[in-house]
Amino acid sequence: MNAPEITAFALTLLVMLIGFAGAILPGLPGTPLIALAALAHRGFLGARGASVWVLVTLVVVAAISSALDFAAATYGAKRLGATWRGMVGALVGGLLGLWWPPIGWIAGPLLGAIAGEWLGGRPWNEAGNAGLGAALGLMAGTAVKVAGAGAMICLWVVHILWKAFNA
Repeated sequence: MNAPEITAFALTLLVMLIGFAGAILPGLPGTPLIALAALAHRGFLGARGASVWVLVTLVVVAAISSALDFAAATYGAKRLGATWRGMVGALVGGLLGLWWPPIGWIAGPLLGAIAGEWLGGRPWNEAGNAGLGAALGLMAGTAVKVAGAGAMICLWVVHILWKAFNA
């Protein structure tokens, strides 16, 4: 590896780690950012970047993890009767809960979803059930994104290092 390749590797990995954080933090693109970083790396280095099969795999994993994240959040919420208010509450609670790890990461979406449903006029018992569904769906979706993001970064790093040391 020469200096431009090492620099490109380090910058790409930094962007990918920001993407990994985005898999956890609501509102930041996680897996799509990782895939875009790999594509930019290939665009900069050409054939010395990741192979086409790796890039295609990263794009497919990004699309699947994004779709599963949405499906898990929606399914969990709808299964236990959450409305859009519960989903918004879970999102806001999740953002606020980030400041109190690890308890806030679980309690934030749950309490936010319950508050969203209750403020929407639902009785406490219904708000609690719907809030639980919204929070569980949000956490399941986040777990899918984190797993996908970790796998994407590992695949890319191993592939690039393999190419660099076996060329």
